[in-house]
Amino acid sequence: MKTITKGKNMNNIKKIGLTALAGSLVAISAQAAEMAVNGATLLTYTSEDKTEVTGNPMGMKTNLNFTASGEVNGYTVSYYNNMSDGMNSISSARLSIDMGDIGTIAYDNGSGSGLATLDDKTPTAAEEIWDGLDSTAAGRVGAAGSTGVMNYVNTFEGVTLNVAARKGSGTSQSDGSSSGVGQGAWDFALTTDGSLMGVDGLAIGLGYGEAEQGSQPGTNYGEKQHSTVFANYSAGPVTFGYQMSYINSNVLGTDDNQVDAWGLAFNVNENLSLSYGERDVVYEGGTDVTEKFDGIAVAYTMGSMKIAGNMNDVSNSAGASGTNDSMTEIAVSFAF
Repeated sequence: MKTITKGKNMNNIKKIGLTALAGSLVAISAQAAEMAVNGATLLTYTSEDKTEVTGNPMGMKTNLNFTASGEVNGYTVSYYNNMSDGMNSISSARLSIDMGDIGTIAYDNGSGSGLATLDDKTPTAAEEIWDGLDSTAAGRVGAAGSTGVMNYVNTFEGVTLNVAARKGSGTSQSDGSSSGVGQGAWDFALTTDGSLMGVDGLAIGLGYGEAEQGSQPGTNYGEKQHSTVFANYSAGPVTFGYQMSYINSNVLGTDDNQVDAWGLAFNVNENLSLSYGERDVVYEGGTDVTEKFDGIAVAYTMGSMKIAGNMNDVSNSAGASGTNDSMTEIAVSFAF
C-alpha cells in the first residue's frame, strides 16, 4: 500500500515559508529606534467669576509624551503620542516621515498642523489671554484643524511652508478615521525670521485656508475662509507681537469674525517673565458686537519646576452683548 505524503510535504513547505516570513518580520521589527518618555504634572488653583460655580478650585493634570524615531528604508520615521489626564485618554498623536530635502509628510491627530499653528501667535508668559474663559474659539484660524489631517512641512530659503488637508469631517473614530457628516478642508502657513530682511529678532508669518460647508435644501454654502498675518519683534528682554485674522463664514445671517490682537512680554531675568495682551473679535454681519479680551500672566521657573499665573477677562463673550466672564489661575508644574 502506497503512502501518500504530498499533503504532508506541502504542509512542511508552508511551515518553512511561514517560518522564513516570521524571521523576516522579526528582522524588520528589530531595526534600531530611539524611544523617549517625558512628561509633567500640573497642579492648579482656579477661581471663576461670581456668575459661575467654581466647585473644587483645586485640580491636577498629568501629561505623558512618548516619542520614537528610527530609520526605515533610508528615511527617518518618527511617532509622537501625548497622553493627558490618565492612561486611557490619548489627546494627540502624530506619525511623520522625514524625506530630507523633499520635506516631511505626516498624519496628524491633534498635535497641530498648517494654519492651526498660527491660531494665536501673540507673546505671553504663560497661557493665552482667552484660556479658561467661556469663549475660546472665536476668531481662531485653522480651516483644516489638526485632527485627521495630512501634513506637509518644508523650508525653502529660510521660509517654512506648513500645509494641512483633510477629506471629510475631522471627527475621529476609535480607529482614527473620520466619522460623521463632514466636508474636506485645506490650509497653509508660511513663517520666517528676520534674517531674510536683515532684521534680528523679527518673526513673521501668514496663512490662508478654506473649509467646505456642504449645503442645505434651498441654500448653497460657500467655503468658509480663514486668513491671518502676524509679526513678533524681540529687542533684548522685550517682545511685542501683533496679529490680524479674518474668518469669512460665507453663510447668510452668520457672523464673520475680524480679529485684532497684540501682546507684550518682558523677561525680567532668566527665571521671571511677565506679559499683557488684548484681543478684539468683531462679529460682523449679524450681531455686530465686539468681543474684548485682556489678560496678564506671570511665570517663574526654577529648574524643572514652574509657577505661573493668569488673570483673563472677556466682555461680550461669544458675541453676546453684556455677557462677561473672567478667570484667575495659579499653576505649579513639575517636568520629569
